[in-house]
Amino acid sequence: MGKDKKRSSFSGQLGFIMAAAGSAVGLGNIWRFPYLAAKDGGGLFILCYLILALTFGFALLTTEIAIGRKTRQSPLTAYARIHPKWGGIGVLACLVPTIILPYYCSIGGWVFKYLSVYVTGQGVAAAEDGYFTSFITAPTEPMVWMLIYFAITSFIIICGVEKGIEKYSKILMPILVVMVIGISLFSLTLSHTDAQGVTRTGLQGLKVYLIPDFTGLTLKQLMIVIMDAMGQLFFSISVAMGIMVAYGSYARKDTNLMTSINQIEIFDTSIALLAGLMIIPAVFCFMGIDGMSAGPGLIFVSLPKVFLAMGGIGRIIGLVFFLIVSFAAVTSSVSVMEAIVSSLMDAFGLSRKKASVLVAIYTLIMGIIVCLGYNKLYFEITLPNGTVAQILDIMDYISNNVLMPLVAFLTCILIGWVVKPKVIIDEVTQGKFKFQRKTLYIIMIKFVAPILLLVLLLQSVGLI
Repeated sequence: MGKDKKRSSFSGQLGFIMAAAGSAVGLGNIWRFPYLAAKDGGGLFILCYLILALTFGFALLTTEIAIGRKTRQSPLTAYARIHPKWGGIGVLACLVPTIILPYYCSIGGWVFKYLSVYVTGQGVAAAEDGYFTSFITAPTEPMVWMLIYFAITSFIIICGVEKGIEKYSKILMPILVVMVIGISLFSLTLSHTDAQGVTRTGLQGLKVYLIPDFTGLTLKQLMIVIMDAMGQLFFSISVAMGIMVAYGSYARKDTNLMTSINQIEIFDTSIALLAGLMIIPAVFCFMGIDGMSAGPGLIFVSLPKVFLAMGGIGRIIGLVFFLIVSFAAVTSSVSVMEAIVSSLMDAFGLSRKKASVLVAIYTLIMGIIVCLGYNKLYFEITLPNGTVAQILDIMDYISNNVLMPLVAFLTCILIGWVVKPKVIIDEVTQGKFKFQRKTLYIIMIKFVAPILLLVLLLQSVGLI
């Protein structure tokens, strides 16, 4: 227990909230949320997402943060402290960020590249067909940007919990919020008349984004939207990847967990909705419904064309947008790396510096392999869920479609049925703080969440 007392911690509740929100607000919100919303009919996806965030997401977030603070351990060792025979969940939970970090840094390098494009006034080139493909298939440039991105992430981690993660989260998150709100409001003022003489506005795009369309909706389509929204929640609130367990372990015992969790939920959901508001009305305005079907390439392929169509102001908007995405990406990759570093520190007694160096070596090797996956190591295979994939897609599939639902499912069984929800409730109410939505929590962790997660897992591996 002596190690636990010496453990680093956030300076207070604000530091914990900013760091946890910084983890939650990442590429998952700004890159993944808008294209899923566009794919799944805008308002219908958002409705499903909000309901799940307030129920399913709330239960998982509360569980992981409470496990971390109760055990004062990182994910690799925390679950064994909850129940000695269930320590395997910790291994799986630590495996998730280990797989994610290299390809996340590769995508972060793409973001930095596009930021540099707009800083140097090359936005016209970025809007050309094939620009993104030619960049990611280049032999060395993607590696260079990945290395720059990872160097910044590593620097913050080596600085530690209070002087690194908390300090930079407190700086970056307020700036990010102001910029996101600014571009979101600007998107609503847009108006564009295309070559056919059809005029579309940002406000029309807002309706497409927010108002659910149930026309011709089938049960199968609804289930796809629900599963997409649930899968997005893993990204959005950073659960089932060990991050919130690690951050919870740094939360002080006098921190009101329920207040913190509520604020993290509000912060994260607001940024996710604003990210869609930044992107979807603008894409709809200049490219119509068809432009919204770009999938994962939405911000790297469609948006540069939108910025170009805006004229002179588009260069500034493009610069600010990729600055926002850069901030969001770094705060998230810091949390992903911290989950691994803290696990090595707790499990093997390593110093932060040694653990960081080991993780850095692994990440750089795997990150280079991911980059080469678009040129010298390129191949295609079909995954169980039907998608055609190469190296990055395979890593994404294993971590997000298989391991994350599995970790969340096993966590629900452990807390809901083995050690019982009282373990979490007692931690949350420590210090006589109230546990709002306690009844909802018990129902979700014991019954609803395990069923939903089992369905998601079976769907992900192609069994349903």
